[in-house]
Amino acid sequence: MGDRSYGLDPNYVARVANEVKSVMELGAQVCLVVGGGNIFRGVSGAAEGMERATGDQMGMLATVINALAMRSALQDTGVECRVMSAIPMNNVCEPFIRQKALRHLEKGRVVIFAAGTGNPFFTTDTAAALRASEMNCDALLKGTKVDGVYNADPAKDSTAVRYERLSFHQVLAEDLNVMDHAAISLARENHIPILVFSLNEIGSMAAVVQQQGKFTIVNDNGD
Repeated sequence: MGDRSYGLDPNYVARVANEVKSVMELGAQVCLVVGGGNIFRGVSGAAEGMERATGDQMGMLATVINALAMRSALQDTGVECRVMSAIPMNNVCEPFIRQKALRHLEKGRVVIFAAGTGNPFFTTDTAAALRASEMNCDALLKGTKVDGVYNADPAKDSTAVRYERLSFHQVLAEDLNVMDHAAISLARENHIPILVFSLNEIGSMAAVVQQQGKFTIVNDNGD
């Protein structure tokens, strides 16, 4: 959304695309999972009386819109990419097929995974952990509005303390707001570290990949 209250901010989308390009220039393979909360949130719809499954399906379609916007922005920077959807819509993007996605990565393309897991009741956090596991990713980066994981909301609590390192067990035991429990459990089972950083800081994504800048790492033992 950028500074908007709804929808897409083309300038912010373009900036995120440049962040991804900077990581590609380091020689990394990159795949993305995008959310859809800037357009529609299934949980919010359910809270207002809509059936949760229907709300989640609408949210999954919103992620496809965001994925297409990100693909366009990446292509404008000269980065080749493909959108793969968990919900088949062949006239818009490719269906998710694991071996084909791996082949795209081998060819130096960014792969954007849309439509979450393709199932209601699962968040895009869980989709990110699932795709990271399927793609044999070395790490899962979560771009947020803040530069890591805090013990309280830093926007509301000036005394909030940022964690440098956490274990998966700590996140689950203390119910810290990193990702939902299904995503944390899946990352833990597959030994994929999660790095939480701020997307609002220019150059932050490339810095995190090089283990520089501010971020919180969540892994097996918190080391």
